[in-house]
Amino acid sequence: MTSTSRSDGRPRPLERVAIVGTGLIGTSIAMAAARAGCTVRGWDADPDVASRAAATGALDEAPTLDQSARDADLVIVCTPIEALAGSIVAALRAAPAAVVTDAGSVKTQVVEAVAALADPADLPRFVGGHPMGGAERSGPEHAAASVVDGIVWAVIPTGATEPDAVEELEAWIRRIGARPVRLAADRHDRLVAFASHLPQVASTSLMGLAAAEEAGEPEILLLAAGGFRDLTRLAASNPGLWTEILLANREQITDAIDLYVDRLRELRDEVAAGRGSEVERTFEDAKHARLRLATKPTVRAGVAVLQVEIPDEPGALARITAVLAEGAVNIEDLQIVHSPEGGRGTVHLTVASAVAPDAATVLRDGGYDPIRLA
Repeated sequence: MTSTSRSDGRPRPLERVAIVGTGLIGTSIAMAAARAGCTVRGWDADPDVASRAAATGALDEAPTLDQSARDADLVIVCTPIEALAGSIVAALRAAPAAVVTDAGSVKTQVVEAVAALADPADLPRFVGGHPMGGAERSGPEHAAASVVDGIVWAVIPTGATEPDAVEELEAWIRRIGARPVRLAADRHDRLVAFASHLPQVASTSLMGLAAAEEAGEPEILLLAAGGFRDLTRLAASNPGLWTEILLANREQITDAIDLYVDRLRELRDEVAAGRGSEVERTFEDAKHARLRLATKPTVRAGVAVLQVEIPDEPGALARITAVLAEGAVNIEDLQIVHSPEGGRGTVHLTVASAVAPDAATVLRDGGYDPIRLA
């Protein structure tokens, strides 16, 4: 492998970055890399997508994949799953000194395909990857460096990957504001089936059910409140992209769906039998698990959720966060629920339990009426 550590033993900095596939995630990564001081070139199989990505100012458009990767220190392949392996192999050939990674949502299939297609001499420079960021929107015009901020970025070495390549990639991921987490390919695919793919399936199924029921009950969607809107947000995602992802991870996602169905049946049976204590325990266990999910390692002692109503107008969110900042209250998590009637919305603010009383006081002093939910 041509990549080497610096004389002080630290990983070689990766300064010249190539993005292959300049959609939402590729362009967002490019923006974060440019913000960190890297020079970025990009290429997309669709020239219009590449031009729109270049128009953001985050990257210089290259006419071919080879020209985008040439002389790069790092190549990140962000193509659809069906094109990933071929594009990774092409990038390994075009950039003989580069670490090559990808942004695919499924890893086992990709790692096996690259191992079968690539020159064995190139495999030490390939590190599978999966930045766990994105949105239901698509296209470079919706990209933002903030898509990468604070996200977990799965790093998937293969049996042939050189340790230097892994360390260099992880150092670069931290540099642009994300958090690398090293996983084996099969474990990654099992975990994302639950944490990423199943939520999409649940959201899509619920929205499809409501739409079908609306045929005979036109008021059903008029009655949809914040919870329904939150749960079905992912149903607006790219259908073609998610079809590819689910089929590529079919064994893991079908197992996850089966387990989810079992959970739904258990809750259904508890409700049908009128077993109130069991229903409540199911909700209580899920509530505590959700609060732990929203908690950073530094506040594992616990969190509280404060609900605050705000007007649906420009600057409303900025005002409430400014009030908390002035009161030295850190926000651990934040969600917004818009009222279906319009004109107002509800913010759910997650703060460390220890500061919840102070946070409530700060909000009241700022003219708000917080309600503690947990």
